[in-house]
Amino acid sequence: MKKVTQWKNQKQMMLFMPLSFYQRRVLDQWLFLSEEQSKCQRQLISLYTMVQNPNMPHLKISELVVLPPLWIRCDGSDPEHTCWLGAEPLKAGNKITGINFYMVTCDGPAADKTCFANMEELKVAHKMKHHSSIVMTKGFAQYELVRAAAIEDTIIESESNIYVDITWNTVDKILETPPLISAAVLNITLESGDPRSPVYQLYRELQFLLALAEGLKTGVTEWPEPLESESAVELVQEFLTDLKKKLDGYCISGHSNETEKIKCDTAAVDSSIKSIFSERGDLDFAEQLWCKMRSVSSYQELIVCFTLIIKSLEHGEIQPWIHQGSSSLLSKLIQQSYHGKIEVVSLSGITPIQMLLEIGLDKMKKDYVSFFIGQELATLTYLDYFISTSVDLQEQVHRVQKLHHMLEIMVSCTVLLQFKHENLFPLTQICMKYYKENPLNEKHVFQLPIRPALVKKFYQNDNPEIWKVDISSGHGQKEVKTTWQVSTNPPVEHMTSNTTGLFSDSTVNGSSEERMYFITMAKCSQVHFT
Repeated sequence: MKKVTQWKNQKQMMLFMPLSFYQRRVLDQWLFLSEEQSKCQRQLISLYTMVQNPNMPHLKISELVVLPPLWIRCDGSDPEHTCWLGAEPLKAGNKITGINFYMVTCDGPAADKTCFANMEELKVAHKMKHHSSIVMTKGFAQYELVRAAAIEDTIIESESNIYVDITWNTVDKILETPPLISAAVLNITLESGDPRSPVYQLYRELQFLLALAEGLKTGVTEWPEPLESESAVELVQEFLTDLKKKLDGYCISGHSNETEKIKCDTAAVDSSIKSIFSERGDLDFAEQLWCKMRSVSSYQELIVCFTLIIKSLEHGEIQPWIHQGSSSLLSKLIQQSYHGKIEVVSLSGITPIQMLLEIGLDKMKKDYVSFFIGQELATLTYLDYFISTSVDLQEQVHRVQKLHHMLEIMVSCTVLLQFKHENLFPLTQICMKYYKENPLNEKHVFQLPIRPALVKKFYQNDNPEIWKVDISSGHGQKEVKTTWQVSTNPPVEHMTSNTTGLFSDSTVNGSSEERMYFITMAKCSQVHFT
């Protein structure tokens, strides 16, 4: 069997410990074995134990040093398919009282459940090994609640996952479904930008905002695909013409009470989402302009649009209204137009980019605030960090990204898991607390304690990704444990190369077909020095 040694932690610290000559010699031997892979793993365990045993006076060790845990990585080529051997000191204060030994084996993958262990046999084996009359059992199961869905025979690559981890006491049989009295934690990792998301159109709007922010920072703007089929210049011209006619007293049929709204892809919007993410109907002039100008596809087109707007303001052809509190340059020009004179603005350099970015930021902040306050998930005070204008534009854009990520999480939990306010509210607080202290991270796992009954219908007929039982006896330092586990993925990285390709995704779109599992078992034993 090939052997490789690996320290799990504090590897470098060992080199600076006050070791005796013999301990140093053993350490040198370990490092030598790591390179040569020529000694037996159990010899390493024996040496590790010997140099920490106070009952070895002939070794003439003046001062015992507690060594870091030793883990020896194995290739699994032995009959038991051993993947790890481990040893760890037992301590009482600074005194070493014994050693814990571990052996981890891994087999599979296999779909045949008849080769799985029997619960009673596991308990009997543990009792006999450790001379225990009483054992305790604790179960763990992980279920994947949301999987990648197929669209036209294509799987969308996404980092998004929603899992539930469930733990419970007293396990009666292998692969049993967790009881409803179990403790459960929802693990949410969500990547924005899924075309199937009900807020995908808002995501595309955010991407345009990010392109403007990047252009403002670098001086080079990469214009994304237009969100509208009609050119931005045409849309702005039509919008200004309608406003002029309204000011002149004309009634525009079909448009008298119309306000520009956030446009959503109706094919992607589920009816259940409309009740929680309603379209805002209070867009002011600047926000409506943003909805027209988010189709800008060039710098020249942007200048033409702002030239049309400023001329209309200068000539008094329009008298638009805007929300209070806006600090954008366009809002200032509109306020000046109320008094019949506006300052001259040079539409050159980064000025047009910044003007469009400012009105986009104002509009999108209000969209997110409208959602979180409208759903009673947060107060304006709690949202202040995310919508503050006291930081520079780049940081404001970064915080809007955080708002969007949180929105995607709430919408996904509402649509996919049918979460209600009582679950969305604590999840919102968890997300906001994290994002007030950390940068945007769509790979972060947000955890929400829940009752298993809340998501039981999503996993009760499904197979778990991981199912594990811990059998333990003894108390304190004398506690020993046996663990039996099945998992759809290899439990150890260094075994992957031997098993890659032996199994494939056996559940697609919620199917409950038989799954292939890796079977892992961890055993523990102890040696006491006193």
